[in-house]
Amino acid sequence: MDIRKFRLDEKSLGTFSEERDEYERDYARLIQSPAFRRLQGKSQVFGAGTGDYYRTRLTHSLEVSQIAREVARRLGKQYDFLSRKEHPGLVLDPAVVEIAALAHDLGHPPFGHKGEEVLNHVLMEEYGIPYEGNAQNFRILMFLEKRAGSGSGLDLTAAVLLAVNKYPFSLGEPDRLKGVYVTEWGEIEQLRRSWKIPIGCSTLEAQLMDLCDDIAYSTHDIEDGIRAGKIQMNRTFFEDSRLIDHVVQEIVEDKGNTGIGWGEVDIPAMVKRVLVSYFEQWQELYVSCEREPSRTRREMKARWVSLFAGKVGIIDDTSRGWKKVTFVNNGQQDIDLLRTMEILKKLAWVTLIKDFRVQRLQMRSEIMIRRLWDSFKVPEYGRLIIPPDWIENYELHKSKWSWPRFVADYISGMTDAYAEKVYAELYASKSGSIYEMD
Repeated sequence: MDIRKFRLDEKSLGTFSEERDEYERDYARLIQSPAFRRLQGKSQVFGAGTGDYYRTRLTHSLEVSQIAREVARRLGKQYDFLSRKEHPGLVLDPAVVEIAALAHDLGHPPFGHKGEEVLNHVLMEEYGIPYEGNAQNFRILMFLEKRAGSGSGLDLTAAVLLAVNKYPFSLGEPDRLKGVYVTEWGEIEQLRRSWKIPIGCSTLEAQLMDLCDDIAYSTHDIEDGIRAGKIQMNRTFFEDSRLIDHVVQEIVEDKGNTGIGWGEVDIPAMVKRVLVSYFEQWQELYVSCEREPSRTRREMKARWVSLFAGKVGIIDDTSRGWKKVTFVNNGQQDIDLLRTMEILKKLAWVTLIKDFRVQRLQMRSEIMIRRLWDSFKVPEYGRLIIPPDWIENYELHKSKWSWPRFVADYISGMTDAYAEKVYAELYASKSGSIYEMD
């Protein structure tokens, strides 16, 4: 048996076409799932529905998958060891990487990172259990989504599940902030052990998906920011000491960003150099694009995606006895390019997320999620106003599905618009017809 194509709960072996590859079945199950469709109504940076131009979680996921699949194809031709498939975790199948990229944001609740932050806060404060977007991915893929004949969600192949698992840890461990909920970790850990993956290491497919997510974030979100006027394409904006200070502060305070040697460089000087260089590149392209801002935006984005994607490679991770997907230059990790990408990610963060108007929207989002939580958290009242199919499902699984986790699952599955609709029905003076279908 091919352990990469193993499924945890494949019971309906006679219900599929023998002509399809296992990963084709995974792809079909994912893109036809309600959870995937709901990504079109979930915020990326700007609220879903803000405008026709800006990205949502769905378009972001599609872009990540396109980058990841093409890079996987190139690496497959570039590194001979990949074709030998000596270890199931040291393989790069473009189809698996594409599916993982499409699934990587399923666990995000409405209203982006603010929604995740609020749900985690109320769950931890009141019940001592976490909410985390990456862990919620596995709740959806392995439990919440349903398909005929399966008690394990979409019942995806082991290769795809482990390619989504970029944080290979249990959230039951002390002080662990990202990982997999205890309820799903047992089966994920079982797969990892059967594959003999070193503790704390991710498959090459998971690493590539994660890096391509960063590539998309550091290029596409900036394009949206320029289009929205939050990133002003003039020298004064890019040389503003306040902007530079804010980017530096985000870098210094990011506890998950310690592996690329920031202590070895003058951070303010590098931030200023990267920002000024970015603007000067814009100036040159603006002239060559006949001073059309829209063409210049697209060309800037394309060039940076091409630069980052073209530098992705694989090196030995000798400290772990594994391999690492990263930016590579002359056979060595390209630390300078990794830092450059982080600076562009922080530029998007401080100019978009930290913008006071976005903060106002996030405050509004926090109020809505907290009040939805308060409305549902008491079972006697919550079961009266949560859709019957959800309550029926809870009754079937309540021996292993606590009410607080159930409520978090329900709220986190909402799109931005649906969360606003339910909030309006509960708290606004006017709402839609009671005959509208939920």
